[in-house]
Amino acid sequence: MTDQKLTTTQTGTPIANDEHSLTVGANGPTVLHDRYLVEKLAAFNRERTPERNPHAKGGGAFGEFVVTEDVSKYTRAAVFQPGAKSETLIRFSTVAGEQGSPDTWRDVRGFSLRFYTTEGNLDIVGNNTPTFFIRDGIKFPDFIHSQKRLADSGLRDADMQWDFWTLSPESAHQVTYLMGDRGLPASWREVNGYGSHTYQWINAEGEKFWVKYHFMSQQGVKNISGEEADALAGTDADFHRRDLFNAIAEGNFPSWDVYVQIMSNEDAKTYRINPFDLTKTWPKADYPRIKVGTFTLNRNPENFFAEIEQAAFSPGNQVPGTGISPDKMLMARVFSYPDAQRYRIGTNYNQLPVNQPHATEANNYMHQGNMQYHFPSAAQRVYHPNSFGAAGGPAADAQAGVEGNFESDGELMRTAYTLREDDGDFGQAGILYRDVYSADEKARFHATLGGQAQSITIDEIRERFFQYWTNVDANLGQILRDQYAAN
Repeated sequence: MTDQKLTTTQTGTPIANDEHSLTVGANGPTVLHDRYLVEKLAAFNRERTPERNPHAKGGGAFGEFVVTEDVSKYTRAAVFQPGAKSETLIRFSTVAGEQGSPDTWRDVRGFSLRFYTTEGNLDIVGNNTPTFFIRDGIKFPDFIHSQKRLADSGLRDADMQWDFWTLSPESAHQVTYLMGDRGLPASWREVNGYGSHTYQWINAEGEKFWVKYHFMSQQGVKNISGEEADALAGTDADFHRRDLFNAIAEGNFPSWDVYVQIMSNEDAKTYRINPFDLTKTWPKADYPRIKVGTFTLNRNPENFFAEIEQAAFSPGNQVPGTGISPDKMLMARVFSYPDAQRYRIGTNYNQLPVNQPHATEANNYMHQGNMQYHFPSAAQRVYHPNSFGAAGGPAADAQAGVEGNFESDGELMRTAYTLREDDGDFGQAGILYRDVYSADEKARFHATLGGQAQSITIDEIRERFFQYWTNVDANLGQILRDQYAAN
């Protein structure tokens, strides 16, 4: 008989699984009636006020996106048609730190990009890495909790961080990025961005394609050493925020080239890597980058709070010709992000100027709620259907509002994705370490991980740490063991 307590809902009902969302088949959509997933994410979104949880520390600017190529055979979206120009908004951020934390800490950098298109706002909410730590949104609150602070001391803790990571082997690819040079960018201007998730494009004929967004810095990618990052954290906690603002104020406008990788709907069914697994990348040898255009940041916010802190991004903000995929993490974020903004900013957060569509207008029958200040004329009815024709309010249009979709046929279940040939958790992390990192980058990587090993105080977790990196690369694991023994 064990004394282990059962995990329950907030009303005390035992749950069957805390690892997997309820989906239609192993690879199908997450269902909204997964009570525990919704409860868990909703509770997580309301843990902090008023700062974001996570990605609290950040900054951003406005700019313009220009399409320079022709990708119209893949998508009907107006924003991606040849020659199209759109206003953009970007917010850079760190993940784990609070608003007052140094923005040079080792961390993943958020890279959230909004296109104010003629068909509504399109948000690509990603990072400066093409992967993420987990692949199912039900684990997201746990992941963030492990990166935050202890209940008693209020301090961040290496033991709980590595406890989570080593018990979640799918994190290996992203942690290899994080502990490498990319975890310490020199500036926001000198990072690449990625949509990370797999999204959908639909062309004018209704054909579906799966895409990954890549935003490649024209300034190049530049990183700093751990010593430089620590020194900056102690002398200028707002170094990255200051750098971006000053560069734009001085007319040094940073630019990024926009690329996509494109996979056909048929390829996705049998490709050797699950194309919807957020912990994996698509090899460029199989799916090369295709250029779409360029965006340039050329305008600083006039009011940081109103235009950056109140900017409310969501990967659910798609437009006709784009859509989401059966990526379990993405489907959870489509619920979680707007829910967080309703709590953090308010019911009518999309009526704020920074969140309104700028190149078109919003028309619907949702009404009232706290802080409402946009409203239709009294002649428009507040319900649909009604008998008053055009005067009664807007009408839906299947042709104008085409939505992305995907097929699924399966029983409701809580399970991991169906494994494919190259779906192992450590394979791509090992390739990144062995084949991408230079000798100098490997040396810095070893030093960083050596410091992490020293910071772990629980022997069992430290042993899992060594085994985790041995699974990534056997030689790497031995190097880390030898380093630790020498110290």
